[in-house]
Amino acid sequence: MSDPASASVQDRLSGLLAQAVASLLPQGEEPPLCVFERSRPDFASDYQSAVAMQLARTLRRPPRDIAGQLAELLAESAGELVEAPEVSGPGFLGVRVSEACLAGELARCLGSERLNVPQECSGTVVIDYSSPNVAKRMHIGHIRSTVIGDALRRMGSFLGYKVIADNHIGDWGTQFGQLIYAYRNWLDAEQFDQDPVGELERLYVRFHKEADASPELHDAAREELRKLQAGDPDNFALWTLFRRSSRDAFDSLYDRLGVEFDVTHGESHYKDALGPLVEDLLEQGIAEHSEGAVCVFFRDEHGEDTMTPFLVQKKDGAHLYATTDLATVQFREKEWSPVRMIYVTGGPQQLHFRQVFETSRRMGVTTDMVHVWFGMMSLPEGAFSTRKGNVILLDELLDEAEGRARALQVERLEARGETWSEDELDRLARTLGLGAVKYADLSNNPQTNVVFSFDRMLSFEGNTAPYLQYTSARTNSLARKATDKGLPPPDGRTFVAAHDADRELLLHTLDLGRRVAQAFDEGKPSFLATYLHELATKYHHWYAACPVIQADDEALALSRLNLNQLARRSLVLGLDLLGIGVPERM
Repeated sequence: MSDPASASVQDRLSGLLAQAVASLLPQGEEPPLCVFERSRPDFASDYQSAVAMQLARTLRRPPRDIAGQLAELLAESAGELVEAPEVSGPGFLGVRVSEACLAGELARCLGSERLNVPQECSGTVVIDYSSPNVAKRMHIGHIRSTVIGDALRRMGSFLGYKVIADNHIGDWGTQFGQLIYAYRNWLDAEQFDQDPVGELERLYVRFHKEADASPELHDAAREELRKLQAGDPDNFALWTLFRRSSRDAFDSLYDRLGVEFDVTHGESHYKDALGPLVEDLLEQGIAEHSEGAVCVFFRDEHGEDTMTPFLVQKKDGAHLYATTDLATVQFREKEWSPVRMIYVTGGPQQLHFRQVFETSRRMGVTTDMVHVWFGMMSLPEGAFSTRKGNVILLDELLDEAEGRARALQVERLEARGETWSEDELDRLARTLGLGAVKYADLSNNPQTNVVFSFDRMLSFEGNTAPYLQYTSARTNSLARKATDKGLPPPDGRTFVAAHDADRELLLHTLDLGRRVAQAFDEGKPSFLATYLHELATKYHHWYAACPVIQADDEALALSRLNLNQLARRSLVLGLDLLGIGVPERM
């Protein structure tokens, strides 16, 4: 239960509106959703509600009359929070927050490490993301699941959930028999020492080329797989080597990206549960034999299929991703009792997860299960050359972004006649480059296809990470100038609404908590990215319209230094929730 004092002014006003609406309704009548929103910038009010128009049919009265009565009730209950409520248009109810209330909100935000965002969520949430395959290098296709999942992890933890980030790596299956055979016959030991995962990838490709000409190699690979599954110590040692080498490579990239996991339970973690699970599905009548295989069918009341059958065991007795995913759901519910499981994968897996979720519910799983799916990620043809083939490796993508960010910063420094140390340039290039890559993804609706443009994502204009990072650096620059001019430091409480831009900037910062919660609940970090871009845009408008160093008096200067600090902290916090760092200067 959150502390009512920590609730935002918008939430408090919405609560008072709900009380006022309830007093007008007949007993037992279900009230409509009562919220104040910042939806009408053309109105003079700060927050608006259309609830009077929703009540018109129930109360059989004109919306403006209802809005007028609600305004009177709010004037009594919310007198300290707002100036006189007003009615606009066909029946919009608007409120303008009082300056005293805004000053109190500013003080609460600046006096809190969390900017007064309540930590009111509880329960465990499991987030499944990234999930690369062992013995394959991570490529551009892994970036979306990795950064979207990490942003959800950060936001969920911030909101109060106990988040368990699980990297469900592909570390079991047919390919390991093929890899073991290829490793024993075609290994380049020197290349393996230099780049183990690259060499394993080469061996995997070679196996399939050789098997095209000599199909009997598949029999040899199946024998190696059989021995591995039977616990053969030599094959198990090789499998362990492949897995450890791949994990080391993955972890190196995760460290570079600032991405973390709580557990890495790959497919191998569930291998012993698959046979019993299939037997259980058959015993419960959830699955049935079909042409030698075992499937789950989804039929309506007329016996018609509503989804394609869900294959959980092949004719030869082999299990599939489907079987492993069902075992994973069972394990997570039993081990962690989560309130929600979130899977972050590509759009082509939508049907698969509908089948997983429906089958799991038939098995008695009650946890809320959510599939956060995303579109394709690509680069324009010829954007940059890769080391090998057409696959764009993730480390190459990051190298390119950091290199371009460094070159752009050198150009900017030369234009300003400044010189930075190589170390500082390298740090800034990493912050800008990684931030640009992440934000180019996270600023888009996950369900859209994204085409990377290095020029666009590294631009200091528009909805980009460098624009937001530059805005944060500008707040630092303003604070330094104020100190140099002898102005007092921010006092964390003074607020003077001398200009509409002062009010607008403060009101927008107060919306941070709601937008973080919305982004997490909807599985769309883009909602938070949009909020931060709006904040940066409003900050630059405020910066141009509201002098700080040349403010008319000390109280106004203090107020604007407080706003400057609040804008900076909001940007830094919001970007951190997206996994993006902020440089001190640029």
